[in-house]
Amino acid sequence: MFELQNSWMFLLAPLPVLMRLVPVYSGDGDTVRVPFLSRLLTLAGQPLDFGLRGRQQRRFERLVLWGAWLLLVCAAMRPQWIGAAVEQYRSGRDLMVAVDLSGSMAAQDMTGPDGERTGRLQAAKQVLRDLAIEHPGDRLGLIVFGSGAHLQAPFTDDHLVWLRLLQDVETGMAGQRTAFGDAIGLSVKLFTHGTASQRVLIILTDGNDTGSMVPPVEAARVAATRGIRIYTIAIGDPASLGEDALDLDTLQRVSEVTDGRYFRAFNEGELRRAYRAISDLESAQYEVHSYRPVRDLHWIPLGLAMLLHLAGHLPGIVLAVRRRAVGWSAG
Repeated sequence: MFELQNSWMFLLAPLPVLMRLVPVYSGDGDTVRVPFLSRLLTLAGQPLDFGLRGRQQRRFERLVLWGAWLLLVCAAMRPQWIGAAVEQYRSGRDLMVAVDLSGSMAAQDMTGPDGERTGRLQAAKQVLRDLAIEHPGDRLGLIVFGSGAHLQAPFTDDHLVWLRLLQDVETGMAGQRTAFGDAIGLSVKLFTHGTASQRVLIILTDGNDTGSMVPPVEAARVAATRGIRIYTIAIGDPASLGEDALDLDTLQRVSEVTDGRYFRAFNEGELRRAYRAISDLESAQYEVHSYRPVRDLHWIPLGLAMLLHLAGHLPGIVLAVRRRAVGWSAG
């Protein structure tokens, strides 16, 4: 679609005509009337239509100037070509992942695809990589918690950066205890500043809360009032004892309070199925942003004006070259 951005600039088109209406000073010059003009032209070696040619040349120059002026006015009107509408889809979901880094996450009780035993945190990292790849439109955030809860990665569309920050986390870097409830409280604060219509918190932990200032279930009730849905994933061997033991009851209650869901992942395969189930439950809501590409075309009349200006000077250039050539031959 063709459009003029500054269409009002066409009012400048008759400006040269208006300038001619302005009175200018013209002094009385001396003139000489020559009744034998044709004889003078013959003696000077000029054709008899010398004066007529001068008038024709001036008329051509005026046409060139008028054309160049109108083209400049067209360029000032900023012609644009508006392309077809282009729609961009963006996920309306903020997905926060909270990963337990307490000492119990170092337990080597997870079974990988090859059947070998691996650590809880290493299995979680491997599955979270797939999560980032499978959800390119979501904004991902990352919270790590141990003795306290810390923001490792704010909500971002750049999943490569998110994965690098995930790769840097290690067991014990946030302390040896488990502040499960504090991680929920920090996520509530971060979601409050967001604008997404869907707010999902995935907590991956053994659920054995040993250091929270706010009990996990109480923090979950606050999250429910903010429209945050929590999915908890119990990771590790249910036969673990002591601080490595799983608190499945707390994880289940936290999910139920926020209308979420509770999963048990005692090996890497179950952990992957838990993430796929969350993806199926939380269908992404997309926001559509449309725009029309705009191409400025002012350079076309501007370039034509320059070419026309050069064409207007072309006869004078040719005449000057001829005179110089005649002068060289005469010499």
